[in-house]
Amino acid sequence: MITPAPEAAHHELAAHEVVLLLESDPHRGLSEGEAAQRLLRFGPNALPGTETAGPVRRMLRQFHHPLIYVLLASGALTVGLGEYVDAAVILGVVVVNAVVGYLQETKAEAALEGLRSMLRTRVTVVREGRRHRVDSADLVPGDLVQLEAGDKVPADLRLARSAELRVNESALTGESAPVRKHDGVLSGALPVADRRNMVYSGTLVTTGTGAGIVVATGTTTELGEIHRLVGAAHTLATPLTRKLAEFSRILTAGILALAAATFAVGLLRGQDTQETFVAAIALAVAVIPEGLPAVVTVTLAIGVARMARRHAVIRRLPAVETLGSTTVICSDKTGTLTENRMTVTAVWTPTRRYEVTGSGGTPLGGLRTGDGAPVGADDDRALRWSLLAGAACNDAALTERDGRWQLVGDPTEGAMLMVAAKVGLFPGEVRRQWPRAAVIPFSSERQYMATLHADGAGGHVVLAKGSVERMLELCGAQLDSAGHREPLDREATLRAATDLAGEGLRVLATAVRSDATTRAFAEDALPGTLVLTGLQAMHDPPRAAARSAIEACRSAGITVKMITGDHAVTAAAVAERVGLLDAPGPGAVLTGAELAALPAGDLLAAVRRASVFARVSPEQKLRLVEALQAAGEVVAMTGDGVNDAPALRQAGVGVAMGRGGTEVAKDAADMVLTDDDFATIEAAVEEGRGVFDNLTKFITWTLPTNVGQGLVVLVAILLGLTLPILPTQILWINLTTAVFLGLALAFEPKEPGIMARPPRTPDAPLLTRAVVVRIALVSTLLVAGAWWLFEWELSRGASLPEARTAAVNLFVVVETCYLLSCRSLRRSAWRTGLFTNRWVVAGIAAQAAAQLAFTYLPVMNTIFDTAPIGPDAWLRIGALAAVASAVVALDKRKGM
Repeated sequence: MITPAPEAAHHELAAHEVVLLLESDPHRGLSEGEAAQRLLRFGPNALPGTETAGPVRRMLRQFHHPLIYVLLASGALTVGLGEYVDAAVILGVVVVNAVVGYLQETKAEAALEGLRSMLRTRVTVVREGRRHRVDSADLVPGDLVQLEAGDKVPADLRLARSAELRVNESALTGESAPVRKHDGVLSGALPVADRRNMVYSGTLVTTGTGAGIVVATGTTTELGEIHRLVGAAHTLATPLTRKLAEFSRILTAGILALAAATFAVGLLRGQDTQETFVAAIALAVAVIPEGLPAVVTVTLAIGVARMARRHAVIRRLPAVETLGSTTVICSDKTGTLTENRMTVTAVWTPTRRYEVTGSGGTPLGGLRTGDGAPVGADDDRALRWSLLAGAACNDAALTERDGRWQLVGDPTEGAMLMVAAKVGLFPGEVRRQWPRAAVIPFSSERQYMATLHADGAGGHVVLAKGSVERMLELCGAQLDSAGHREPLDREATLRAATDLAGEGLRVLATAVRSDATTRAFAEDALPGTLVLTGLQAMHDPPRAAARSAIEACRSAGITVKMITGDHAVTAAAVAERVGLLDAPGPGAVLTGAELAALPAGDLLAAVRRASVFARVSPEQKLRLVEALQAAGEVVAMTGDGVNDAPALRQAGVGVAMGRGGTEVAKDAADMVLTDDDFATIEAAVEEGRGVFDNLTKFITWTLPTNVGQGLVVLVAILLGLTLPILPTQILWINLTTAVFLGLALAFEPKEPGIMARPPRTPDAPLLTRAVVVRIALVSTLLVAGAWWLFEWELSRGASLPEARTAAVNLFVVVETCYLLSCRSLRRSAWRTGLFTNRWVVAGIAAQAAAQLAFTYLPVMNTIFDTAPIGPDAWLRIGALAAVASAVVALDKRKGM
């Protein structure tokens, strides 16, 4: 059985030597039996799938939280003490939280699996001399694969035959221009981008045909090497997960210490051991914000749903919040800031210049003169011949499917087809009227393409396109608007080309010869015989919303940087158009070579100064992200190619493209954009900030209640007094208010001006000083109010259950009023408006119904040891709640 040689050697061997090495056949390929044996030996031609937890493991992971551990321990202890109602409520809260988290993770994975299913590849392979269509995963070393325009390369191949084969390797190298391939021998240890006799897995054939021998599959391909880099890049904790983990550890330690101290004090005072132990458990349960894990999950899940409506699919829940803390966005150029579609924007003829209207994705639009007057193809003969040359001297194809136009072939040729179609010269009609008789194909050495066409009258026409300089060598005259020949004005043509190139446009010249013969159509006979018809200038246009999205990010204090594998000039031109280089200066654009030459000590300053990084390698992208993170930045990195994957994994938020992105990029990313648009990232950042706001609002709202309940229990134990509220009643408060009131904050709409704030400092505490002061104030009001009301009710002859019922209802009513205040941490409750969040209204109504049942239903009285209270008690509860609300409003007003 053969053993493939190291891949680096294949480009240095002749094709027949590679065939012998792999024991294959350059014409018949492998036998079916041999292919089956090799598949067993080498495994499927696929990268290892992302390891995902099974259903059981995913469910168990929902319980991995310090606060949940305390709740589970408390539930177990209450079962041991025979307090089954308490245990049931505690475990019920834990199970609800776990189910919510499990369902959301499952939903996110299902969304990603839907994206993966779009990427399955079928390939043409020759086995036993016959062509077959097989799944790319079934390819093995030694297989003979056929390639043609539009094919995705399924494995690493050493070319055995090629005919004008060009491959777009941007997914692997980041270079947007298709690369011409050949089947000759190369020498030396060449980089991937220079191995012209090799084609690599994940790249795309744009033009021509070819056949190649599979030399590497699966993890041994170049794509597999980048997959290894992805695995080496570790996933960072997000700002929220770090803060919540620290907060939970501190809170858990504090709760356990306080409960232990309370138990010890009770024993020292000679109180009953079991009663004291139950009280200590009640204290622990009272202080724990049981709803926090569930609300965090639900809030993030709501953020996921909102982002999905704005074309962003979240793969990992914490990424929602991390987007809100993002300080730097590193964006790819092609397909993210631009449309990833070459578009002709101007056509110059020897008589005048025309501007092209409409987008490059449809034939809608047309051509206009400088003063805006529309023009047709028959209004200028030179224009017509230029557009006809671009459409007929062309190997690309345009197809319309479900109202969308799709290009098969070279993007540049596709742009020339589309601009011709804008004036009615559709590709199919052009080919019928001007059938091709012969072709001189484009090559990098030739720098032009020429085709010979029958003119329908027994004669022939030559049409050509190519670089301006080379086409001027072929032309001996130029065409005016009336279709007459005139002397070639070389200088005027070069000036026009220079002006167009200065606008960041790629320029091609077109030419015609209408009196051609088949005998004269030879490469050495063309120079000086063609007539120049004009210039077509094109570029990959910026997305319509890119500039405004970048401006919105800047106003939000977020720095945007472009990191691309494309050329520096092209990247700088796009950066200027989208507003990244408003005032370009020294160091604003850096190339990969310049980065490599920088000393380590100068890297950070250079990275912060530059806005555009061009011609960078995958390792350099990763290095840039690491440098920014080392400086304390929260980095969001966008990309679509395999070469982007390591940096996507390393970034705080990796953002992959859903339409044009590779499977490796999607697997490495935290978020996938279904529309591949940079503006969607800005929208996702906005949603992420809203998520963090809502989590902060919930914590600000729930902690005073938990702390207040804990202090009530603590004071009772320390002073040897009767508990104003029982453990079961505490659990009732925590469960119902978290579900009916707290969850409503997760649906709170984003506040005005949310993108006008600077990003949160990554090391800022979860609870700011103002929030801590607010929590302490409300906790004090709750403790004082509950004790006063409890003692007042007892002094007026109320029973112990009635007094406790009044105290419980005071907690709930104050929480309800405080909820309205917490809907905005900056604005007053009146300015927020009651009906801007219908879930708040519904939650308050549900909570009111629950409290009435808790107070007046006999079965609830039995379970929770409560009793009905009279209207006078409700008046006192309302008065205390009004006082608490007024104090909180004054404190908020002082802080605004």
